[in-house]
Parts: sequence; structure tokens; C-alpha cells
Amino acid sequence: MVIVHNYALAVVLCFVIMLCWGSWGNTQKAAAKSWRYELFYWDYVIGMVIFALILALTLGTFGPEGRNFFQDIAQASWSSILWIVLGGFIFNASNILLSASTSIAGMSVAFPLGCGLALVLGVINNLRVEVAQGALKSNIVLLGIGVALVVAAVVVNGIASGKKDAGSSNISKADQKKGIILALIAGIVMSFFSSFIMRAMDLKDFANMEAGKVGPYTAIVIFSLAVLLSHFIFGPIIMKKPFVGEPVPMSDYFKGDAKTHIVGMCGGMIWCLGTALSYIAAGKAGASVSYALGQGAPMVAAIWGIFIWKEFKGAKKSVYGLLGLMFALFIAGLALIVVSGN
Repeated sequence: MVIVHNYALAVVLCFVIMLCWGSWGNTQKAAAKSWRYELFYWDYVIGMVIFALILALTLGTFGPEGRNFFQDIAQASWSSILWIVLGGFIFNASNILLSASTSIAGMSVAFPLGCGLALVLGVINNLRVEVAQGALKSNIVLLGIGVALVVAAVVVNGIASGKKDAGSSNISKADQKKGIILALIAGIVMSFFSSFIMRAMDLKDFANMEAGKVGPYTAIVIFSLAVLLSHFIFGPIIMKKPFVGEPVPMSDYFKGDAKTHIVGMCGGMIWCLGTALSYIAAGKAGASVSYALGQGAPMVAAIWGIFIWKEFKGAKKSVYGLLGLMFALFIAGLALIVVSGN
């Protein structure tokens, strides 16, 4: 399999992760013009599985080092598989909540709040796994300061969202509040999934992994399949009892045209690429740093929400000043997180 040995390259991959995790929501926004997010999400999880298999059968199979995908998955212990499956179920529950929040309150609100909270708690959980495996690679003080700056950015974003003029958006105050609550719950739940995946991986050396542990390509395949499997449980529930709007019959899914389905699958592929790279980069940058940098996605999502989707159109100048401060805090925090792992 292909393994990253250079820290600078690992950091570059982490910024690609951030771009992917912060951009997949655009496919949901694009599909939302004619497609409920409950229907979009089926295509999203299918796209994840397709792209995970593509990665495993290419980079995970033909690289010069370590076990290839088929060897790796054949020797995986049941405990490793179950950790990843648990992570997949937890992620799907949290991402459904985040998607619901995005559909209600918009990308510039849902992503900074949900992903920002997931960043803080997720870094702590991943640090615990690194310490347990003897694979700690980061300066905890610098990492902590960087994460604190990101938290400050999240708080500023929340203030800016609260100051939006009621007439600057079609979202009611009640829906805005519901979207914020869903984003916060999503962030708490999401913070746990990555650490469960890392428990199943040997973070010390992907080229010479411990027996029973799995590499990043096997992990992303099992994870994606677990997300798809879990959606046969979660999907019908949110379609029957959606957070907003009327119930959605499954038959509506088959009424979508090819373009709409492809957009949803592309969203899943974009997210899957980011997640796979976070597992690959963790071998050199460390689980906590790769996760923390990837969760800089709220800044990317906020840029899309503000400049492309015009979610703050008509807001006062003071609101844009707060958004500028949010970006500055995010950038400073991400810079310290990069330095912490060098």
C-alpha cells in the first residue's frame, strides 16, 4: 500500500482533508433545490462505499510497502473490525444530524458549530489513543493552544450568526435555533468516531503493522460499509419522522434523475477522500493532528456559505467584522496545530 513518510506531505494531505470535509456540503446545497436531504443522504453513503473500494483496490493494493488490502482485511481481528463498525454507526448518526442542521440553518452556521465542537472533543479522544499506543507525535501545549483558538473562532461564529438580521434570511428564528441545537449535538456525537477507528489501526508503523490491526485503506472500506449498513436503520427513521417538513416515502428516491443521484454520490466521494487521507496522514502526523487539521473544515464551509451561497446577505457590517475575526482565529489555530506536530 502507499504510505506517507514525510511530515510536510502529511500536512499537505491534511489541508486536502480540510477542503474535502468543508466542501462536500455544497453537493447537498446543490441537490436541495429539488431533493430533500433525507433522499440525498442515500446517494451520499453509496458514494462513500464506491470511492473507498476504489482507493483500496488502487493505492491500498499496489503500493510497495506493508500489507496490501486483501492481505490486510484477511488478517484483521474481530475486535478491530468491531471498533471500526462502531465508529461508522456513530459517525452516521452525527452526520445525519449535521446534514439536518445544514438544511435548516445553512453551511456557515452548521459546520463551524458542529465540526468545531467535534474538533475539540475529538482531539482529546484521539490523543488518548495515541498515548495508549505509544504513538504520540505532537506537542500537546501547542496543540492545545491551537485548538483553543479554533474554539474561540467557533464562539465568534455563533455570535455572528445570532446577529444576523431576521430579514436577511428565509430561516425563521425557531428553525435557526433548531439548526444550532442539532449542530451542537452532532458535534458531541461526532467527536467519538475517529478515536474508535484509530483503536483498530497501528499508528506506530503502517509498513510493519501489528497482527490483527488494520491499515488506512482497510479501515476506510470497513468504515464506509458500516455507514451504509447503519443507514438502513437510521434512514427510514429520519424519512418517517424528519426534523423539518413532511415524511418522505422511500419511493421518492427512485423518482430522482441521474444527475441528482450523481451529485449525492459525489458528495460521499468527496467526504470519503478526506477521511481516507486523514487515516493515511495519521501514520506520520499523528491521529490528533490529522484529525484537528481536517476539522478546520468549518472555515472552508463558512467561506462557501458566505461568499457562494450568500447565507449572510443583508447582514450588518459588524457581522462581517465578526466573521473576519473568526477566519483570523481559525488560521492562527490551524498554524499552531501544524507546528505542534513538527
